Amino acid sequence: MASEKHEWSGWRTAAERALYGAGGFYRRPEGPAGHFRTSVHASPLFARAVAELLGRVDEALGRPAELALVDLGAGRGELLTRVLALAPRLPHGLGRRLRPYAVERAERPTGLDRRIAWLDAPPDGCAGLLFANEWLDNVPVDIAETDEDGVPRRVEVDLTSGDGTERLGDPVDGEDAAWLARWWPLEGAEPGLRAEIGHPRETAWARAVGSLRAGFAVAVDYAHERAARPPFGTLTGFREGREVRPVPDGSRDLTAHVAMDACAAAAGPGSGLLTQREALRALGLDARRPPLALASTDPTAYVHALSAAGEAAELTDPAGLGAFTWLLHTVDLPYDVLRP
Repeated sequence: MASEKHEWSGWRTAAERALYGAGGFYRRPEGPAGHFRTSVHASPLFARAVAELLGRVDEALGRPAELALVDLGAGRGELLTRVLALAPRLPHGLGRRLRPYAVERAERPTGLDRRIAWLDAPPDGCAGLLFANEWLDNVPVDIAETDEDGVPRRVEVDLTSGDGTERLGDPVDGEDAAWLARWWPLEGAEPGLRAEIGHPRETAWARAVGSLRAGFAVAVDYAHERAARPPFGTLTGFREGREVRPVPDGSRDLTAHVAMDACAAAAGPGSGLLTQREALRALGLDARRPPLALASTDPTAYVHALSAAGEAAELTDPAGLGAFTWLLHTVDLPYDVLRP
């Protein structure tokens, strides 16, 4: 009986096909919201914070005739839909001047607001706010693991087994080795340590920032910095609300945390890092409970305020969503729009 033929691939190629190829996870009809919950889905307060930031960018740019809101990794347009619902209340006629762009590799959803332009890459030369929520973690990267001699080797995954079986391939070299040496050193480390080789994310982020003529760019994701890299990497899968084994079969999300310090450096001067807790507080999100006296004078208002405080607490929880990192980049703005 002939032995089964195996097809091996590096994780970057395998994940690209599994996430974005024909029948890939991000092209499935239910969209990512059918499998996991982001800050956008957790509460409409997140969209309100983005709208507040958008207003500050508009002010810093001198209220241009058109202001872009580019949602990079837009899912099915949930964030833009919520911001557009707030448009009539945006100051200085911003709602009329707003130009929303959804950037996503899936097909345009049916029924999406016609004001939203649906693109597969950021528009060039816009002025405004570019916002990428949980996008960089889905830019595929290769993985390295140290062998018994402490040599970093490329991790390969079996595309035919259906269970994510891996093996060690050739030693890491070239651009990948240079990136590891600078940002996630493995050479000479004990066997079995891992790193996710992040330069494709740096390239993607620098290109996104470069699409803005002027404005503010934000990437929000789970992240780590050089002083505290996870020793065994972070590659994992998500399907139907559960964390599952990473298998590149198109049935699940494949995600790995982001080396945000490396992305910040790649984008050049004008970059900074905040936690989501810090950023949302600077945008006016308040998780304090309303005064109990309000329950007596206006019970309905108290219930609404209490609910909003609970949602704000979830978005800013330092042990949960509040631990996300916001990577910020200013493009030709006169001042810091995230100042308190």
